[in-house]
Amino acid sequence: MNALDTFSLRGRTALVTGGSRGLGRAMAQALGEAGAAVAVSATTAEAAQRAARELADAGIRAYGVRLEVSDVDDVERAVAEVEDEFGPIDVLVNNAGIGIGGAAFDAPDEVWRDVMAVNVDGVWYCSRAVARRMAERGGGAIVNIGSMSAQIVNQTRWQVSYLTSKAAVHHLTEGLAAEWAPYGIRVNAIAPGYFLTEMSPVDQPEFTPHVVDPAPMKRYGLPHELGPVAIFLASDASSFMTGSIVKVDGGFTLF
Repeated sequence: MNALDTFSLRGRTALVTGGSRGLGRAMAQALGEAGAAVAVSATTAEAAQRAARELADAGIRAYGVRLEVSDVDDVERAVAEVEDEFGPIDVLVNNAGIGIGGAAFDAPDEVWRDVMAVNVDGVWYCSRAVARRMAERGGGAIVNIGSMSAQIVNQTRWQVSYLTSKAAVHHLTEGLAAEWAPYGIRVNAIAPGYFLTEMSPVDQPEFTPHVVDPAPMKRYGLPHELGPVAIFLASDASSFMTGSIVKVDGGFTLF
């Protein structure tokens, strides 16, 4: 097989949670451009369907599904809905996540629980629901979106619940990779650094000392730069990779 052909996702179905905007939206488009049919989820049907229409306008076979990843029953419903529309899910990108700032002494317990419910429980529920089906068919690829914040404490704001949740995602990735390898399921993670999105306006001058200046590349990332990494981990190009945490941070964590 030609090396470039291994990056193709033609004939495959991908589900990207939290795929209606930001990094999820960029990765959904990249997977579609690589040939996959792409389902994108959001917490509202309107947002999911709007993103699906945008992808369809770009020539991608797309479907929008409402999903609250922290609700195990809703996960099972949404996965079944996507498979009814597109057939078996070959690629799962666990991108849905939230980050709520606040000093540890001041943050209410609800913040801790909400962040863990979405960022950790959501990855677990979605992975389990999809992987059970993958195991029956002989395999698939799961890509979890962690963060460089799993190994550093960001200076822009205190957010201990987010830091802890992303560290959990990384080790969850490794644990599932080890356990599910015999079923042909590969589980890897991407650890993004600072990327410019609506939720992360790192282009504002106040972020420069903490976001741009410490990075060897002296800049932040753009969402489209994460898409090819998602294609790599979702495709046969990474067929001998599982349990890997791939940093995409402009070198930020080197220092």
